Amino acid sequence: MEQISVFFNLESLEVVKLYLFGEVSYLNLLVILMLVDIVTGIMKAIKNKDLRSRSALFGYARKIAVFAIIIVANVIDVILDLNGMVATATVLFYMANEILSITENAVHIGLKVPPMIQEKLRGFDKHGPEEDQPKSEESEER
Repeated sequence: MEQISVFFNLESLEVVKLYLFGEVSYLNLLVILMLVDIVTGIMKAIKNKDLRSRSALFGYARKIAVFAIIIVANVIDVILDLNGMVATATVLFYMANEILSITENAVHIGLKVPPMIQEKLRGFDKHGPEEDQPKSEESEER
């Protein structure tokens, strides 16, 4: 009987992960947060009756691009011998971004979120916090 060989196993995947991402902290947590964000995003789209494959595909492509950015940050760490500082900071930034997205999705789905957090989320739009937006002349005269 012939033996069937598998071209990769768990150890070889770990080697690839270590080579591409280095010893980046919290990478596994980022993957979990991304999966939760995808699930809550789909739930939000179903609730709003706005589930489209093109939008979902674009979102998945953005998630893959995040990992490409983390790989570039790891390369910068190796070149500048920074012991993973840039890559870890990059992962922490994207973790915060995913947590914000999960919280926004939870509000849209109807899950209970503390009122203070809901109020802060309303203050954000595509361009950032409300206080950074220019005030109109009418509001300045009052």
